[in-house]
Amino acid sequence: MRSLVTGAAGFIGSSLAETLVELGDTVIGIDSFLDYYDRALKEKNIAALRRHEHFELVEGSVQDVDVTELLGRCDRVFHLAAQAGVRASWGSEFSIYTTNNILATQRLLEAALKTDIGAFVFASSSSVYGDSAALPMREDVPLHPVSPYGVSKLAAEKLVELYHVNHGLRTASLRYFTVYGPRQRPDMAFHRLLKSARTGDAFPMFGDGRQTRDFTFVRDAVSATIAAAQRGQAGAVYNIGGGSRVSMLDVIETIESITGKKLRIDFLAKQKGDMRDTYADTSAARQDLDYEPRTSLHEGLEREWEWIQSL
Repeated sequence: MRSLVTGAAGFIGSSLAETLVELGDTVIGIDSFLDYYDRALKEKNIAALRRHEHFELVEGSVQDVDVTELLGRCDRVFHLAAQAGVRASWGSEFSIYTTNNILATQRLLEAALKTDIGAFVFASSSSVYGDSAALPMREDVPLHPVSPYGVSKLAAEKLVELYHVNHGLRTASLRYFTVYGPRQRPDMAFHRLLKSARTGDAFPMFGDGRQTRDFTFVRDAVSATIAAAQRGQAGAVYNIGGGSRVSMLDVIETIESITGKKLRIDFLAKQKGDMRDTYADTSAARQDLDYEPRTSLHEGLEREWEWIQSL
């Protein structure tokens, strides 16, 4: 297969592109190297890919490159490029989210209509649910995001749905639940906690630590993403979670056990836009995608700890 991966130098995107190449795909990756975090980290993510004969990197944003030409050379597209970050999405910065999360998705969808793309897989987020959904969260419940970031992902997800319903584009949207593992972004909690274990610096905990998340190891998320292109129902939305709901206080205990370090925690006020709890009902993904999370939280954190020590 020939696959286009947007956000190919990012955390999940680089892991996906690497896996596709290993499976025999020819991969075209797009990345604009947004300055949300250090470009050097993204360069490390794709260092091996750059040397692979079946990988081509196109530097630029989805809004600026000729995506119609690129899609014309591919069988399927995995759209992972986005402006990340819940807390940074308030105020004047929201324009960055509308540009990179909504307008970019619409441009890619329009380009897909002009080509013979067999599958369009969109990376959505559990942030679309907000705090009103019952646990575990089901794909068919009303959505009430509590952050501008969540609003931007929901808007993009709805655009994907519209292009399926009105144009017959074969789409699938995946609501990732807190993906972690090697290459995780430096602003994410596990990365910062493990970095604190290495350096001895205090970790800022926003809230009381009893907030819970459904943590998903990156390899499991990648497997689900590829499966969605292969056998996902056209127009479907799937929750992709790790299979367990864990509090941040429990995560801290696990990290202390793995690293042998006692973490210093600074408890701070809850931030606007932070969800209290997430927990995915993955029944649809299990049925349609044969999805089964295979990496326990303890094992996944061990792998991320190994990676953090190598930086």
